[in-house]
Amino acid sequence: MKPVAGAIPSPNIWHHTATYELENRAADPDGRLWAAMEARADWTDRVVLDLGCGTGFHLPRFAERASRVIGVEPHPGLCRLAERRLRTHGVSGAEVRSGTAQEIPLPDSSVDVVHARWAYFFGRGCEPGLVELDRVLRPGGTALVIDNDGSRSTFGAWFRRGYPHLDSPTETERFWSIRGWTLDRVDMGWRFASRADLEAVVRIEFKPEVADEIVRHHEGLEVDYAVNLWSRTH
Repeated sequence: MKPVAGAIPSPNIWHHTATYELENRAADPDGRLWAAMEARADWTDRVVLDLGCGTGFHLPRFAERASRVIGVEPHPGLCRLAERRLRTHGVSGAEVRSGTAQEIPLPDSSVDVVHARWAYFFGRGCEPGLVELDRVLRPGGTALVIDNDGSRSTFGAWFRRGYPHLDSPTETERFWSIRGWTLDRVDMGWRFASRADLEAVVRIEFKPEVADEIVRHHEGLEVDYAVNLWSRTH
């Protein structure tokens, strides 16, 4: 099966699913990003939408407190893996649906918290998805969007080097700020179980020449990694 029409490819998780699992496990080892999200939105006994949920890595954690969790993902293979994760973990009150950020397969005013982590909402070009967020969020609901902070940290420097064609950090911050979103800067970090895991993840995130340089110069199993948490209450 092909991805849903209108889906924007994610070269890392779409083509290197097992390695991306290693990346998810390495990210936010001390829970700083989760703490920042919890400070902005309480999903206890509420309906959570994980938009661009991939293999459903975060669905079980949301389901621990939410009344209902819905993962939406445009890639059929990832949808199947997310559904298998829910079955394997015995997660109740959670489901996975096929869809995109531009056409969320949910009714108007049906969710309380939206979580989008490295999925579609990267600044300019995501306006159709922002319209959809306004549509599906209930009054008082909160959207949480996580993206890389290219202005600082070791990973931020790698990101600027690897993706020089993207808008500058200043331009991206202006995009969100003028639309009324609130910024929390979070020092999330990466911490890997092995050097092989770190190198494998670097190689799915960057072109070979950039990855080679990173691997050659960066030592150890940890990476200083800053992210932006954007939030807005409906």
